[in-house]
Amino acid sequence: MNVQFRDRPEPASPVSLKTAIADCDIHPARATATELYPFLAKRWHEHLEAYGKQAYHGMMEGPPYPKAQPNASRRDAWPPEGGPQGSSLSFMQKQLLDPYNVALGVLNPLASGQGLRNQDLAGAICSAINDWQIEKWTSKDKRLKASIVVPNEDGPASAVEIRKRAGDPNFVQVLLLSRNVEPLGQRRYWPIYEAAHEIGLPVGVHAFGFGGNPLTPSGWPSFYIEEMVGHSQCQQTALASLVLEGVFERYPKLKMVMIEAGFGWAPSLSWRLDKTFERLHSEVPHLKRKPSEYIRDHIWWTTQPMEDPERRDHLFQTIEWIGWDKLLFATDYPHWDFDEPSRVLPAGVSDTNREAFYLGNAKKLYGIS
Repeated sequence: MNVQFRDRPEPASPVSLKTAIADCDIHPARATATELYPFLAKRWHEHLEAYGKQAYHGMMEGPPYPKAQPNASRRDAWPPEGGPQGSSLSFMQKQLLDPYNVALGVLNPLASGQGLRNQDLAGAICSAINDWQIEKWTSKDKRLKASIVVPNEDGPASAVEIRKRAGDPNFVQVLLLSRNVEPLGQRRYWPIYEAAHEIGLPVGVHAFGFGGNPLTPSGWPSFYIEEMVGHSQCQQTALASLVLEGVFERYPKLKMVMIEAGFGWAPSLSWRLDKTFERLHSEVPHLKRKPSEYIRDHIWWTTQPMEDPERRDHLFQTIEWIGWDKLLFATDYPHWDFDEPSRVLPAGVSDTNREAFYLGNAKKLYGIS
């Protein structure tokens, strides 16, 4: 066994208040339960009040573990005018966008219609969420861009919603969650990739989801910390499925973003896939290249939560494998594990890579001039 010592804490990479950044994972919330009603047909008001939401998953309001704060959010993120964390644009501007000089903020609403059994209701709520993002957020602050929320278990309906938003500058990606009824490479989800590929938007896969399955492949865990670590396991399953089912072979220009599940596991997953692929290629003859080549060409990664090894060279080696051009900075605002921009990167990063990490990669991926 090799033991390595570090003489002093690794210094952080310098980021001044003047450095413009992109925050690629911001979670807006609704101030009230009925805030979506102006964007929903009256039929769905009555349905929700009479029947509520019937979900695949038994616990729709988040992972089934007690948290220190509601909505898994920072204690200081309650808006002064009331409402849950993340529900006030003016407070978000004062607490996040202005002080950290956020030039581009990508919205990823999590409490949406994804994961509902009634697919018509799921589609209606997702579409309403998209209208609500424009009305309340992106039209009021041009730094903010929205993700297209889709009723992911209904591939054809999702494709309709994606094409409906084609060319709308308010939207920069399609949003899926990592836990679904089936692994994300399955054919039921192909219409989503086909539509995103057609209109040229990347597909973001955020941690969490409500597909009705246990949070781990072995069943339900005991602790919240297992839930947090389990995000990377779930993303690995989703990514292996996407590669091996041939999604990237079928849609060669498709770009995907793995959100809030780390990236330190990407090299080892790729090595394992490549090794197995050498012996079992005959089972998946539709793949023309090694799995690692699809992953490196098609996948971008947000940084929150970024792995924090004791030695910075270990982090840099991982990033070199992934590519400095594939990382997107994210804070996860307003959630409790918020990443402070000035403390994320250790020292020793070149000016070119630092600028790409904090802003350039995101602007290029999302087509922001």
